[in-house]
Amino acid sequence: MSKILVINPNSSVSVTQSMEACLSPVRAATRHEIVCTELSKSPPGIETDDHVAQVIPNILETVATADADAFVLGCFSDPGIDRVRAATTKPVTGIAESAYLGALSLGRRFGIISLGPSSIVRHLRYLQALELHHRLAGDRSIDMTVVQLMATDVVETVARTARLLRDEDKADVIILGCAGLGSYRAALQDTLGLPVIDPVQAGVALAAHHLDMSYAR
Repeated sequence: MSKILVINPNSSVSVTQSMEACLSPVRAATRHEIVCTELSKSPPGIETDDHVAQVIPNILETVATADADAFVLGCFSDPGIDRVRAATTKPVTGIAESAYLGALSLGRRFGIISLGPSSIVRHLRYLQALELHHRLAGDRSIDMTVVQLMATDVVETVARTARLLRDEDKADVIILGCAGLGSYRAALQDTLGLPVIDPVQAGVALAAHHLDMSYAR
């Protein structure tokens, strides 16, 4: 049995706990051990480009010292993913990239529910780098911080945003654009009648697949 380390790059224990709770179906489907951790040196949320830059050294330090066989970057910005992949021979998946790849197989155009307006610019920049921006139907913000998200039930806000992505932007797949939104996935999917992707589940499932297939690095 191999170990997958899911790195929550911020310092929020509540975000890590939310990620843990959402991984039950992935754990049931894999033989690999899945461990989640937050980074105490990091800010409580990753909401700006400065936050992204700030957490990359913390991620690199964790990857360099961790006893793990694969790593998952548990932030929808996939902070420093190219640098992390260059620093290890072990598989590294980002939850945003994994969610996008999953969405491509489920529909023609995906919509993203983002935490704050600044995230939308960052997501588009990443999608353009991945050359996937042409499959984006829309990216809509719920205008919250990570701290606010973890202290509040935002089910109605998330559902309203998802309906706009479906009905106005014509998305046929919805991606939850934050690691702390996974608890809304099942109910939202039932309500919308569309596939809804939790990026943490997508990232860990892809990491497990990489280990199962023993892809060369």
